[in-house]
Amino acid sequence: MSFQFIKKLPTPAEIKEQFPLPMKLAELKEARDIQIKKVFKGESDKFLLIIGPCSADNEDTVCDYVNRLAKVSEKVSDKIIIIPRIYTNKPRTTGMGYKGMLHQPDPEGKPDLLAGLLAIRKMHIRVMEETGLTAADEMLYPENYRYFSDILSYVAIGARSVEDQQHRLTVSGMEIPVGMKNPTSGDFSVMLNSVTAAQSGHTFIYRAWEVKTDGNPYTHTVLRGAVNKHGQCIPNYHYEDLIRLHNMYEEMNLKNPAVIVDTNHSNSAKQYLEQIRISKEVLHSMRHSDDIAKFVKGLMIESYIEPGSQKIEEHIYGKSITDPCIGWDQTERLIYDIAELL
Repeated sequence: MSFQFIKKLPTPAEIKEQFPLPMKLAELKEARDIQIKKVFKGESDKFLLIIGPCSADNEDTVCDYVNRLAKVSEKVSDKIIIIPRIYTNKPRTTGMGYKGMLHQPDPEGKPDLLAGLLAIRKMHIRVMEETGLTAADEMLYPENYRYFSDILSYVAIGARSVEDQQHRLTVSGMEIPVGMKNPTSGDFSVMLNSVTAAQSGHTFIYRAWEVKTDGNPYTHTVLRGAVNKHGQCIPNYHYEDLIRLHNMYEEMNLKNPAVIVDTNHSNSAKQYLEQIRISKEVLHSMRHSDDIAKFVKGLMIESYIEPGSQKIEEHIYGKSITDPCIGWDQTERLIYDIAELL
């Protein structure tokens, strides 16, 4: 057989019933969702920072990191809404390597998808209880979203998924902001077509059901840089890129024009310290143009406790086991700098 069926997993409803979100946290999430949606509707001029480790690989370390973020968040809350980046599904270019907490709750252990689902819910609920912050994740597998729909306040669709029909249609039924990244080719039209699809209603098959959606008006673009045919990184965070995307939005007449700039990946050529400079350049572009100031809603930044990255077996506390991140001292300073520049 091509497939070996290991075990039937509980449905999202069964998992949520077994590990429910407490009412006070459901109310917290609802309030946070309203705040974040207001940014995309243009009803709030607060700036979004979707910030955190490349991959959330350890509950205690992630909670330590987000508790630090929460303290900073209190000091900049008049200008910035911080959305912790708790990414538990990792796309792999070759399909090999650590695929995130969903697959391996223990990065050095064997895959265990059920244990991964439970570990993710437990971690998110603990983060919410300890910090009052609700988080972002990447939707790598559309059929898994319902396991976490009650705990996430933001979702990203990656560069390799943005052209996929099922991702686009699933987003059309979501009630929170979703960022569509440009594909690795860098084609803006592909990204905008994805936004168009997700902002529209559809009928399709989802988790063995025929479902109907109304469209998600909070779907928006994310610029993450591109890679050309020679494998060279091409950034797309510059003023000219932002103006071009803004003008394309106007031509397509999409709802709630908005872009988030991803400061790492191909924008930084994975030179993680460049995220600091890129963040400030985007803010400079915003000061230069009122259109850009209204259009750019925030930044994505990869950050952890220790700077850089490590191999899984090194066990350095708070250091990324996937892409390199800026460290906590750099993160704290950068957030305060961004608040001063806004």
